[in-house]
Amino acid sequence: MGKSDKAQALAEPKDPTITRVEEHTIEIVSDSGEGAQKAGQAYGAISARMGNGVWTVEIIPAEIKPPARSRAGASGIRVRVGSKPVTNMGDEADLVVALNEQVLYGRIAQKAYRKGTVVLLENRWADDPQEAIRVAYAEGLRHFREQGLVVHELALESACRKVTQDVAVGKNMFVLGMLCRICGRDPQKAREEIAAVFGKKSKDVVAKNHGLFDAGWRFAEEQIPLRFLIPPAPVTSRLCVMNGNQALGLGIMAAGMEMVAMYPITPATSASHYLAGVFGKVGGCVHQAEDEIAAIGFAIGASYAGKTACTITSGPGLALKTEFLGLAVMAEIPLVVVVVQRGGPSTGLPTKVEQGDLLAVLYGQPGDAPKIVIAAATIEECFHLPIAARRLAEAFRTPVIVLTDANLATGVAPVPRPEPQPDWLAPPLDLAAWDPAVPPYDWDERSGISPRPIPGQRGGEYVLTGLAHTKQSKVAYDPDSNQNGCAARSKKLAAFRGTLVPPTVEGDPDGDLLVVGWGSSLGAIREAVDRARGEGLRVSSLHVRFLSPLEPGLAAIFARFRQVMTVEINYSDEPDAPGVGPEYRRRAQLATLLRGETLVDVDCWSNVHGQPLRPGHIHAEIARRLGGGKH
Repeated sequence: MGKSDKAQALAEPKDPTITRVEEHTIEIVSDSGEGAQKAGQAYGAISARMGNGVWTVEIIPAEIKPPARSRAGASGIRVRVGSKPVTNMGDEADLVVALNEQVLYGRIAQKAYRKGTVVLLENRWADDPQEAIRVAYAEGLRHFREQGLVVHELALESACRKVTQDVAVGKNMFVLGMLCRICGRDPQKAREEIAAVFGKKSKDVVAKNHGLFDAGWRFAEEQIPLRFLIPPAPVTSRLCVMNGNQALGLGIMAAGMEMVAMYPITPATSASHYLAGVFGKVGGCVHQAEDEIAAIGFAIGASYAGKTACTITSGPGLALKTEFLGLAVMAEIPLVVVVVQRGGPSTGLPTKVEQGDLLAVLYGQPGDAPKIVIAAATIEECFHLPIAARRLAEAFRTPVIVLTDANLATGVAPVPRPEPQPDWLAPPLDLAAWDPAVPPYDWDERSGISPRPIPGQRGGEYVLTGLAHTKQSKVAYDPDSNQNGCAARSKKLAAFRGTLVPPTVEGDPDGDLLVVGWGSSLGAIREAVDRARGEGLRVSSLHVRFLSPLEPGLAAIFARFRQVMTVEINYSDEPDAPGVGPEYRRRAQLATLLRGETLVDVDCWSNVHGQPLRPGHIHAEIARRLGGGKH
């Protein structure tokens, strides 16, 4: 069923027939603190347990506690459910539950809905004691219907109040019951999920939330004549449902790292919350430092002592860690740094997604500071990359930076359940006596790699310094010593690049356009390219995961396409922007990197809307560039 068919089915609420759809996107939007995200997360988890593909995106206002009934304060969640695996948030929503009309305005401004989107709107504001609120509600209702939204006014709060007087913390489970009834979710699995969510509290709390769920189910059964079926796919492998920050935490534990030092910062903080609850069970420790500088300093100290540690942060924290990152490069200390990107610069968009830290990660330290940089493209990769990062950090005696972003951090999806492997874990430390004839930086002529002495090894003692130094770690200011040290550290990247293989082109190996992406844009790009290919356009895609060093063979791949374009969530000048011009146009960050590395005229399409990329928008840009016709 296409979008127009779904819109027609949704717009016919008098027909109680179950409508079968291959995918369905819902949103729950409310004031901050009303539990919309918890309800949506539970809805997504229930759907995943039924065998559906799921992708969630949290809708988080920039302010911690914005004013109630404010357009900028819209809080909530989007859940896209499909019969096949779902890899991105999709385009416009099909069904919305809105707990007041003002938060709907906020989402309309984000172009989250289309004509035919059904809105289940709390109607208590129609009789509010304040005339201004009654007028605003009536005006909103008229505006929404003029824009083609199919609005159903519902007395949600009064119905919920029949079960509990504490509506502020109970309405979300009532809404969950409604949505599960409307969208054909398994009520038993829903009750199990509610028990899991509230299981750490008393049995009375679980029973109360079960009652709210049941009341919402009955309410939808009696008053909302909409029914959908999103058939699940057969489950052929063991799956687990998690978000990217949880996957990071699991990956850190699976890698055998025993210490994470960090300072709370959105959107990375929930990784430390998760680890704080489970890390101790495997012998790990979360160190909450007094600031970002102390956090990376603590991690470097632990790594110097022999146990590679991790520090997790976001953009502003990365800026504060800059000097210590340079120390880790110069002193060649293994270190894993996870950067969960958000909007910038400065405090920027703290709760919104962006891919704006790539160039800062690559070049943000003074002097030449080469390091390995990898970007996760999926929630599953958020698990596996910390394992690879620890191994690379130790093999090459260097910091390894893993880039994720807010889209991955808070997005929830079912992923294949990892089967732990013994070789994921760090091997025991070798504390045998050190050969005193081997200097602490015995750089190999070809690879730049040197064996690593561990404090405590007899004969391996040396003074660690951030100053330019010789192989013996002696401070040296002569020209040759600094040149040799820089050359050795750079050779590591060349040696590592020699182990990499060219990335895979999705689609034909040649054509009119190659779309290149990185990070969490993978799913949206692939879906957009698949649509365009279905229309006969000669377009393919390629996703880059290793950003320093870049994967080999890119220039040869690019040469087989008439145009090459990156799609990114960071800033670039519009080609026709007044006062810019093609010669001085600032391009998106991966495009800038690829142009310098391959000497290919790589173009870009990007934005800093603070939202995950939508396949429909990417598809429209592909069609625009290729004329929109069949080739």
